[in-house]
Amino acid sequence: MEEKEVRPYGTWSSPITPRMIADVRRLEDVQWDPQGDGVVWMEGHGGQQVAKFTRLFHAPHAITPEQPMRGGVGYGGGSFAFSRDVLYYVQKGRLYRQKVQGEPARAITPAFGALASPTPSPDGRWVVYVHTYEGTDVLAIGDGEGQLWPQRLVTGADFYMQPTWHPEGKALAWVEWDHPNMPWDGSRLYVGFLSSDEPPRVAERRHIAGGEDVPIFQPAFSPDGRFLSYIITDGEWDRIELYDLTTGERRSLLEGEGYVLSAPAWVQGLRTYVWTPDSRFILVRNNHRGFAQLLRVDVTNGDVQPVPIEPYTWFDQPTMSREGHLTFIGSASRIPTRVVTKEGTRFRVLSRSMPEIVPPGDLSEPVPIQWKAPNGTTVHGLFYPPTNHRYTGKGLPPAIINIHGGPTSQRVANYNGDAQFFTSRGWAYLEVNYRGSTGYGRSYMNALKGHWGEYDVEDAVGAAHTLIDQGLAHPDKLVIKGGSAGGYTVLNALIRHPGLFKAGVCLYGVTNLFTLAMDTHKFEAHYLDSLVGPLPEAAHRYREWSPLFHADRIRDPVAIFQGKEDRVVPPDQAEQLVEVLRRNRVPYLYRLYEGEGHGWRKVETVESYYTDLLKFLREHVLFG
Repeated sequence: MEEKEVRPYGTWSSPITPRMIADVRRLEDVQWDPQGDGVVWMEGHGGQQVAKFTRLFHAPHAITPEQPMRGGVGYGGGSFAFSRDVLYYVQKGRLYRQKVQGEPARAITPAFGALASPTPSPDGRWVVYVHTYEGTDVLAIGDGEGQLWPQRLVTGADFYMQPTWHPEGKALAWVEWDHPNMPWDGSRLYVGFLSSDEPPRVAERRHIAGGEDVPIFQPAFSPDGRFLSYIITDGEWDRIELYDLTTGERRSLLEGEGYVLSAPAWVQGLRTYVWTPDSRFILVRNNHRGFAQLLRVDVTNGDVQPVPIEPYTWFDQPTMSREGHLTFIGSASRIPTRVVTKEGTRFRVLSRSMPEIVPPGDLSEPVPIQWKAPNGTTVHGLFYPPTNHRYTGKGLPPAIINIHGGPTSQRVANYNGDAQFFTSRGWAYLEVNYRGSTGYGRSYMNALKGHWGEYDVEDAVGAAHTLIDQGLAHPDKLVIKGGSAGGYTVLNALIRHPGLFKAGVCLYGVTNLFTLAMDTHKFEAHYLDSLVGPLPEAAHRYREWSPLFHADRIRDPVAIFQGKEDRVVPPDQAEQLVEVLRRNRVPYLYRLYEGEGHGWRKVETVESYYTDLLKFLREHVLFG
């Protein structure tokens, strides 16, 4: 075995370059044709997307030109649907129809408002989708050829998500909810029985499940049309419930402690389970503290069997062909994201997000780590140790403590390019799943309500002390980093705990809660009512936990990265903070990216970000 070279932590040469990170392709969804033998997935690169198509055992190829295909409702998602060899996709507020062979794409809806989650009827005659215009959301219906003007099908709720057709085309199920809820707080599941009109209308509407504090996720009809399945959270954990459309009886599956089956519906079109074609089994992902388990549930008797998915440790968007081929977007700490099909005990790779040329010895594997919050709650994280097959260091490494956005989100054991970029250079990297994160039970997720800015900061500080106490990181070389809600935590931690972190890195972070509450988009218009409190009653908390009003207390260097077109956290929030730092002569780096929103898409932006961030950390942390 070759002896490793001793080199200071943080200075190791890495095969993972800024350009390599920037060139990664986003694999965003994959769907089998429910009536055919083709599969389509979406690949994104820079600001563009392309749809890839294949039939099993054939070479995949693009069926659309590269263009910005993106569901335009809220944070996006639900960009396409695939049925009868026809792709329906969203581009700039219109729905397009594209045959996989022999027909150019053409628009089938007019250009107004925004839409997402196109859902074609089983016979292809109609398409239902979520539409938003001037603050009003509806379920709309149009014909599959684009010959008729679309009509409103379902109205009255503030939000709609996850429309799905009965396999005989006689009914439609959907999820809806109202302000001030977010979809994971409480939502309602309805079935609408359709008339024979053209286009159909909802002749009878039946409330199936859910309510103000009971969320519903991913309704799906069994292929034989007998059951409507859905994931419900009316206690601490999730379960699958079946509704018999003939008898009206309900039956629970996969019920018990520790089951995390849903996902916070930040975007349209999310899926965590799929029916088998014979309607006998449901294959579902269980999120076990950030690691994915694939479980097969027998619908007839409730028997549960684990299905091996090694070497993958996380997967999204499961879909199944008529022949029973399971396909999903999978990854692991040492396997970049792929589109894969499971064939028995083997996997066929349909697409890769990046060239898999990094030696496994340069990729770090996460270790679950826990610590106690001041109130005794166990807090969770994933720790990535510095890893490089050529180098080792002396003493203790510098560490990046990363705070995810949301804040209702979670870092999981998928391929983490950001962590690998730093660990391969000799940094330790800790993903903090602070109180408020999903994946650890509903009480853990709800703990942040009324305490945003307080508990997340406590848990970030607890993470820092845990690394120090366990001898995992150098106490004088800790960095706190985060984006959006995570950036908000970064700034509050620097304000409340000066000197604990050598530097902070804030990506499009919230600085002013008043501005966020008044100017944000419809989806999050009342999100702060639960996280902070309703206005004007909770105005004192908004001021207390808005970093901008306390920025004079920041003493540690800060790197601030912001998109110029960000509509969620507009640039003026960052620029007001920068003005305070400049006035107080606090070392800072500020980058404003043209043409970028709430996150980076352009290759040149991502490459510039990592290049500038490395320089900043060398100057202020490694050699500061």
